Amino acid sequence: MRYRILTALLLAISLSAHASSLWVEAEAFAHKGGWVVDQQFMDMMGSPYLLAHGMGVPVRDAKTTCRFPENGTYFIYVRTYNWTSPWYEGAGPGRFYLLVNGRRTTSRPLGADGDAWCWQAAGRVSVKDEAEIALHDLTGFEGRVDAIYFTTDAADLPPQDDTQLRTLRRRMLNLPDQAPSAGVFDLVVCGAGTAGISAAAAAARLGLKVALVNDRPVLGGNNSSEIRVHMGGHINIGPYERLGDLQKEFNPSSGGNAKPAEYYEDARKMDFVKSEPNISLFAPYHVCRADTAGGRITSVTAQHIESGCEVRLVAPLFADCTGDGAVGYLAGADYRMGREAESEFHESRAPKEADTYTLGASVMWYSEETDERTTFPKFEYGVRFTDASCERVKMGEWTWETGMQTDKTRQLERVRDYGMMIIYSNWSYLKRHMPDSLGYAKRRLAWVSFMAGKRESRRLLGDYILKQDDVTRYLLHEDGTAALSWPMDLHYPDPKNTRYFPGAEFKTINKNTHIYPYPIPYRCLYSRNVENLFMAGRCISVTHVVHGSVRVMRTTGMTGEVVGMAASLCRRHGILPREIYRNHLPELKELMTRGVGKPELPNNQTYNLNRLLPTPPQVSTAK
Repeated sequence: MRYRILTALLLAISLSAHASSLWVEAEAFAHKGGWVVDQQFMDMMGSPYLLAHGMGVPVRDAKTTCRFPENGTYFIYVRTYNWTSPWYEGAGPGRFYLLVNGRRTTSRPLGADGDAWCWQAAGRVSVKDEAEIALHDLTGFEGRVDAIYFTTDAADLPPQDDTQLRTLRRRMLNLPDQAPSAGVFDLVVCGAGTAGISAAAAAARLGLKVALVNDRPVLGGNNSSEIRVHMGGHINIGPYERLGDLQKEFNPSSGGNAKPAEYYEDARKMDFVKSEPNISLFAPYHVCRADTAGGRITSVTAQHIESGCEVRLVAPLFADCTGDGAVGYLAGADYRMGREAESEFHESRAPKEADTYTLGASVMWYSEETDERTTFPKFEYGVRFTDASCERVKMGEWTWETGMQTDKTRQLERVRDYGMMIIYSNWSYLKRHMPDSLGYAKRRLAWVSFMAGKRESRRLLGDYILKQDDVTRYLLHEDGTAALSWPMDLHYPDPKNTRYFPGAEFKTINKNTHIYPYPIPYRCLYSRNVENLFMAGRCISVTHVVHGSVRVMRTTGMTGEVVGMAASLCRRHGILPREIYRNHLPELKELMTRGVGKPELPNNQTYNLNRLLPTPPQVSTAK
């Protein structure tokens, strides 16, 4: 008996050793159909995935043709996720079939079971040479596919463990241990929102060779047509009135949240970047690694979000404009996330005790009127609305905010998914239960973002942390740069929403502390422990309270300009960011006075300015 067991085991090992397999990344499909590439969670998952973002209408099939290593019968496993499982125990809405040469591989849909990303058995298929693989969406409700694994060994199930899965993925994609170099630059800017575009352009116009890395095919970050947040704050204010001129050249001239795509002028931003001869654009590439030595970054590695190919970018200087402080985190930079205690910086708007609360993320949406009655599927997956609790609205903008008590660097998918689930659940209730007189009968969902518009996560720490009293007491620092103009705008769960959804709110209110224009210290724009790392945008060195003012995009853009100018001085003198504050501050002030934009252009950034307090009667100077 023991001999037979040993023989069977040896046979199984022998068959496994000779098993043929094929790994297919969903985001690499040649034809995406109506599916979209979602890269937002690569840091957690190790990969992008395809998302069936149809807003309740099934999307067109995604298709690709694959050549198999040998003819035969292959067992199929699909990595997918039942995305409503955190809130609903039953089968989820993200259902789809896998098709091979036009035929379903299973009778039961995929994507509706389980409570985590997992490999689902998807039947088996006999193939010769090559086959067309397709993802056939059934609902339009956010079905998702990470990868598909074909193997001639039924027991060859890919690992669930994240580390093992990353190792297998790299091996199957034949990725080298070190990515090939894409060049040596004077400055690598990571993130191409308003801050990153401004940093790259300012440095490029001052003669630096710049690499600009962005993890989406469109630029603009929260101001892109994918997220649709409009610009906020003033330009051309404070001691350096030329800061902000640059934004007149690429920012959209129309305002408004959750508007049609053309409002956000994606092409204008792209044309602006491509017109700068000193900028090399790497889009869509996601920065996934930072190599360091002696307290400095030596290179970053970025992965193409569709092909999976990696490139390595080398420079003496780097700028983190990712919003999440992602490069700083990878490089070991000091950072904070959450609210400081009131006692730490004596901030009246801080809580008594420190906590992990941050401003949330918005999934915005709007509907449009049609000529005929429209329908919407029943959507109840853990959140139920009533006539009292439903939101009787026809669009949702910044007040639709989730994830204030959730880590948006590690659990962003859940934050985004909850935002989408609320939209679909509420719209389903309005369409199915509201009387025609309220105007929903002929309306349809026109747009729902699948990208989470984040406000706050990591804040990288510089040589100075800007706090509430600096701004409200108007305590000026000698290294003041771009001026704050937005109030200290902090968000809290809407009490009306809490009444019906305690602990699971999705609506917020804001409370403002209005301010005078306040120059941000240069020491907030570079890392205190990673010597060659600048930061611009919403991840600069400020407290949670002051972050409420820093985070609007015209202000972040001006911090980017300052970083680009400072980088040019670093190259000119062969120095690091800190040394500018110590020895070259007058030169930086000269550059900020002169500016790098086109001052003769009319100011097209006059919308969504918010109210400024008049010039303070008394100015204090920091000692």
